[in-house]
Amino acid sequence: MTTNRRRAATIPDVAREAGVSRSTASRALADYGSVSPEARERVRAAAEKLGYRANQLARSMITGRTHTLGAVIADIQNPFFAGVTRGITDAAHAAGYQVLLANTDEDLGAERAAVKTLCDKHVDGLVVAPASTTEVGHLATLVEGVCPVVLLDRRAPSLPTDAVTVDNQGASEDAVRRLIAAGHRRIALVTLAGGDADGNGEGGGRAFPISTGVERVAGYRAALRAAGVEDTDAYLRVGTFHRQDPAALTEELLSLPEPPTAVFATDSMVALGVLSAVDAHGLRVPDDISVVAFDDADWARVVRPRLSVVSQPVQELGAEAVRALLARIETGARPPRHITLNTSFIARDSIAPPP
Repeated sequence: MTTNRRRAATIPDVAREAGVSRSTASRALADYGSVSPEARERVRAAAEKLGYRANQLARSMITGRTHTLGAVIADIQNPFFAGVTRGITDAAHAAGYQVLLANTDEDLGAERAAVKTLCDKHVDGLVVAPASTTEVGHLATLVEGVCPVVLLDRRAPSLPTDAVTVDNQGASEDAVRRLIAAGHRRIALVTLAGGDADGNGEGGGRAFPISTGVERVAGYRAALRAAGVEDTDAYLRVGTFHRQDPAALTEELLSLPEPPTAVFATDSMVALGVLSAVDAHGLRVPDDISVVAFDDADWARVVRPRLSVVSQPVQELGAEAVRALLARIETGARPPRHITLNTSFIARDSIAPPP
């Protein structure tokens, strides 16, 4: 039996076609070492003519780089993280890198496994939205020299590495102040602020804190205290990812003898649960209850009434995390930086004075 499959071109083939030595062709193709511009151009032209494809494994052994980055994302179904991932991939591709993506579903065990798998594939660095901002031992080992890490959306105070976030506390405080300015005093906050330790039950039902949730609650409390509200936790409901439904938490609030007149949802997925519960109670936004959300999901501009939101620069967060990671890959050890991007409040139609 015969085959018409053509033998793949090799570096010696390219060298002969370009009229240079094998070592010169190798340096030109791998873009390292000293090669004259004229020789580099001849080698590239020969490679294109012969259809040469680089052996990435061999190239990485020479350069010590795979030109791949790992992205460990908390919940790819969440529109916020979908937008962040787009920012990561666009910035990485622009810099000549490919991205290997892992989704953890806010589960610490899944995150540990994802980090190990990506490191085994010799990625040049990791962008991580951590499932916990306290249980970061698996990341600390990498930061000590195995693999550069940049945290995204969330900070871990004990981890000496770069982080890219927004000012969650300040943005939340500003949003709640707007509800107070509209006349509200009974303002609820609904959030899912922690993930399970392990999806397989090894975590024993524990939930670890996440800095974004903690900071947004802190901003909520600060605004209420400044307005003279003594019990800042009376309408605070904090659930756990994948274990508690924000709609059920909102139902509990709306069933109180003195229910809230406004609700602040700490992300767009929580906001959907809040609006579902409000509708189930036969209430209208904003006539009966005002609603504000963190994150400007596409649907927030389409629903009626349109939802007032804290808008984050979603794709820019991902892109900035990649830029920080590439800078750390290039420069190595340097003091960690916390990069804080600005948010904006978009006032639409979901805020009115209390009934």
